[in-house]
Amino acid sequence: MSQHLQREIEQLKKKILALGATVENSVREAVDAVERRDIQLAEKVIRRDNEIDQLEVDLEEDCLKILALHQPVAIDLRFIVAVLKINNDLERIGDLSVNMAERAQMFGTSPHVLIPFDLVTISEKTQQMLRLSLDSLVNLDASAARDVCRMDDEVDRANRQTYGLVKDAIRTHTEQVDVHIAYLSVSRYLERIADHATNIAEDVIYMTEGYIARHGSGGK
Repeated sequence: MSQHLQREIEQLKKKILALGATVENSVREAVDAVERRDIQLAEKVIRRDNEIDQLEVDLEEDCLKILALHQPVAIDLRFIVAVLKINNDLERIGDLSVNMAERAQMFGTSPHVLIPFDLVTISEKTQQMLRLSLDSLVNLDASAARDVCRMDDEVDRANRQTYGLVKDAIRTHTEQVDVHIAYLSVSRYLERIADHATNIAEDVIYMTEGYIARHGSGGK
């Protein structure tokens, strides 16, 4: 029974990592679609959402089946609980990628305007957080997970700064209000993705150490 449980846990690990890779790809392509105003790439991200949703449902069913059949304890139980939570965060990141892709479709059919804030820096930091959170999951690395938690403050600060920059852009170009507000939404979506990456990192800390890192500083 124990060997069977361990095999199923290994399968869970492979599936959550496959979902993570798919979601990470969607984030990257959604950001590219926004930066390049690429309608076709945006449509590709939107179509992929059904695949992500199905992977999320399959993973949840696998976790519940293992809990019912094997009644795991200790580290095995923590792992399965963490996978259930990470699974949900990844599905939400996939949804946020779709939100960004829909904004990219709007940009692709609107007159070109300059992005009023540093989208590249915010998006790169967010994608770095997601990548590092998934790496911490692969390697069960609580130290890397704590790094993700600390990086979240940087993305939060950058997102707050975008509000002032967008307000200034709207005052200067009143005819471009809708487009600037849409860019502000993109910044917000990236900030939410960073939050979900932080959730994943906190779950890795819980998985590896049994420490609940929410509402704190990642277990410092």
